[in-house]
Amino acid sequence: MPADLVPHVNHAPGPVARGTLDGADAVALLVTSGDDGVAVPAGLDAVLGVDLAAFAAGERSVGRAGELTTLTLPPLLDGAAPWDGLPARVHLAGAGDGGSTALRRAGAALARAAAGRTRLVVDLGDHAEGVGPLVEGLLLASYRPPFTGVSDGPTAPVAEVVLVGDVDADTVTTAQVAARATRRARLLAATPSSTKNPAWLADQAVALVKEAGGSRAGLRVTVRDEAWIVRTGLGGLGAVGGGSASPPRLVVVEYAPKGVGGDPVLLVGKGITYDTGGLSIKPREAMVPMKTDMSGAAIVLAVTLAAAELALPRRVVAVLPLAENAVSGSAYRPGDVVRVYDGTTVEIGNTDAEGRMVLADAMAWGREQYSPSVLVDVATLTGAASLGLGKLHAALYATAPELSEALVAAGDAAGEPLWPMPLVDDYRGALDSAVADVSHIATDPHVGGGSITAALFLQRFAGDTPWAHLDIAGPGRADKDAHEVTKGPTGFSARALLGWLAAS
Repeated sequence: MPADLVPHVNHAPGPVARGTLDGADAVALLVTSGDDGVAVPAGLDAVLGVDLAAFAAGERSVGRAGELTTLTLPPLLDGAAPWDGLPARVHLAGAGDGGSTALRRAGAALARAAAGRTRLVVDLGDHAEGVGPLVEGLLLASYRPPFTGVSDGPTAPVAEVVLVGDVDADTVTTAQVAARATRRARLLAATPSSTKNPAWLADQAVALVKEAGGSRAGLRVTVRDEAWIVRTGLGGLGAVGGGSASPPRLVVVEYAPKGVGGDPVLLVGKGITYDTGGLSIKPREAMVPMKTDMSGAAIVLAVTLAAAELALPRRVVAVLPLAENAVSGSAYRPGDVVRVYDGTTVEIGNTDAEGRMVLADAMAWGREQYSPSVLVDVATLTGAASLGLGKLHAALYATAPELSEALVAAGDAAGEPLWPMPLVDDYRGALDSAVADVSHIATDPHVGGGSITAALFLQRFAGDTPWAHLDIAGPGRADKDAHEVTKGPTGFSARALLGWLAAS
């Protein structure tokens, strides 16, 4: 697993005192909009000997979520000043309406402002109850992608954050675990495919389970190789991975807390460690970010590990079908007919629609092996989803209204919005094939709705199990930093799924 530099989060009782600021090189205060301008809680200004409200007014600060107004205290010339020995930089972080999104953005702004520093003290003021989203923002915006080279690489995040106020320790811990799940998914997805192939990713799963405590934490991991995949009849996974010199793997991570019975939740994540498009080859520009096409697998792995870390009283099984979609003489071809695990024959119309093939096998196999109470798959699946919903919402398909509602609520709470989409019965005929049970892409060019037809294909392999499909192709990758989201793979839906598991 690539190294992950994470700020150490501590907390201290309020109000902020001079001793709390010892050793800090920056201090921050959360501010909101008031009737007479920015409302700046009292306390820190008295410690510093500075009228922070007047400073905010002079800088025309409005307390907008994520807005940062910074005061740099001048160096001492003759004699002492009230701020002698105290941090030279004071950040007023806009907390907006004080809601979770606003506090997450405030935390992200502070993380970026404090990069490279040793100790940041944050006076929570009246916002101690919102410490969870604030911590998420701080940790998520502190993420750095894996870097190799002789240069120093990106500036390291702030080493320590001290939260001052009436902080609930369990809330802070939960936020740290949720942020760690997202960061873990980002790191795995951002690892170059020159390092990351199916075998490497399987090894990372084994190492992470061991690091998390293994059987002592209720965790178990199993890795199946290409011979087992062929012998067991996972024809979709075998076909997609058959064109690469790096053979496919199937990884299963099980979390079974002691004393907890019942059917598990089955999480399935698309694990294409690199996607050339296969013989239906992608343009160069579209191929560049394809090291992240295993984001779904990274997310369900991270969520399962986080469930164990939080000791959630719910059995969870994560199935990771891992393959590299490559170009060679052994690659599967448009026009081929592939038999997947449950016996369904699939006509291949486009080898660049490989994700649904490996998911079909993993869903059908996992459902037979574990008889889950609910099945959720996660995938960077279709460009059509991002065309319809843009880069901020994932497409959500579900066969049970209560499942859809619960996932939407969890996504809203996590700041990872999921948009319910229809499984349109009238579009099913677009997947008809003259030579197989089904085509994996639409054969009727007049139907459109590529994200919907992909979901309809996958629905076959969920059977009668309540099922949800998250197409994260849009928000799963970011072109630039924005609040708690960082450029590159985002780990989108990890915190939403963890929140859903915790609430279910």
